Amino acid sequence: MSVYQIRQGVLWMEETSLEAIADACGTPAYVYSRAQIEAQYRNLDQALAETPHKICYAVKANANLAVLDLMSQLGSGFDVVSGGELERVLHAGGDPGKVVFSGVGKTVSEINFALKLGIACFNVESQAELLRLEAQAKLLGIPAPVSLRVNPDIDPGTHPYISTGLKENKFGITTQLALSLYHYAEASPHLSIRGIACHIGSQITSTRPLIDALSHLLEMTDSLATAGIELKHVDVGGGFGIPYQETQKPFDFTAYGSAIGSLMQGRDLELVLEPGRYLVADAGVLLSRVEYLKPGDSAAGTPGFAIVDCAMNDLMRPALYEAWHGIDIAAPGTAEAVQGHWNLAGPICESTDVLARNRELALAPNTLIAIRSAGAYGFVQSSNYNARNRAIEILVHGEHFTVVRKRETLSDQIALESRLPS
Repeated sequence: MSVYQIRQGVLWMEETSLEAIADACGTPAYVYSRAQIEAQYRNLDQALAETPHKICYAVKANANLAVLDLMSQLGSGFDVVSGGELERVLHAGGDPGKVVFSGVGKTVSEINFALKLGIACFNVESQAELLRLEAQAKLLGIPAPVSLRVNPDIDPGTHPYISTGLKENKFGITTQLALSLYHYAEASPHLSIRGIACHIGSQITSTRPLIDALSHLLEMTDSLATAGIELKHVDVGGGFGIPYQETQKPFDFTAYGSAIGSLMQGRDLELVLEPGRYLVADAGVLLSRVEYLKPGDSAAGTPGFAIVDCAMNDLMRPALYEAWHGIDIAAPGTAEAVQGHWNLAGPICESTDVLARNRELALAPNTLIAIRSAGAYGFVQSSNYNARNRAIEILVHGEHFTVVRKRETLSDQIALESRLPS
């Protein structure tokens, strides 16, 4: 489905004009579609209907309380990677009993907090972490539910910065060590084995690496069962890619669901998934207005610069990963538009502050642009670099929109700081 339409030159989300939102709330502004999030969740849920499964939304993709609240209403569990994300889930009404806690650096305080809440499972990333979990579980008198995150050394075919399942990555435990640690955990009265997990990377567009990873986990599951260690679930992580460009093909969930069903058939195992980007990326846009135009040299084929009011502190992905985002004209500007090839750049004092390069667009001062597929890893990665305030966040539902995070102010920024004592 698509919740975006052009009406008389203005881009609408659901039944709401994005120009009206920008006029009322200013820019930069993150705007999310409730209908799109719901549709993506149900599409994934339906693709796996023949397999017992649990979706645990990856909070790191978009941690706004309204988004988490919506996920909880849809029946989702949550994948968290910090104590802060776990607290956000609680504030949004999420059930701690449907939370899996991933991440390589869990602190003692985070472990204790999660144990006392009774989370579903810790995805353990190292032998040292397993020993720490055991010690804290013994201290608190609460057995720690554990699943070992295996690093299967499978190439996901994605950007190296978002690959997590190769042996050179910091994540997970090697297969041989994991098998040994399962035997250790089985013998410990303070550890309760729940499952096995992996997550090989993000923005994966082919089903093959994900199926290979599941096959690897199931082989380990069979080996453990032979030794008398029975698992309750197999967690395949997330990583489902989306088509940021029109030439990219969407992830084939029909084929994926069919392959998953064949592998899981006849097994008394629940499938756990940790999608993030797939559920929220296309539901969000970042609205921005053009401030200045600096024409390029058309004879030399050099694009001009369109200076916009959002920047790399608002959307880090292009500077961090050389990520590509679609650019739409959401509403015309205040003067005659200039057709040409433009680099869309922000006001940050860094040469990397370019949000899109060499795009053919008709732009004028005050043109409203919508940076597409910005619902994931957008606001959550934003910062106050150059003392810029973080953007407002808005959720659209049909004809209505709600401010779900107010625009930051300079007072908010400096509230935790102080000058030197007299």
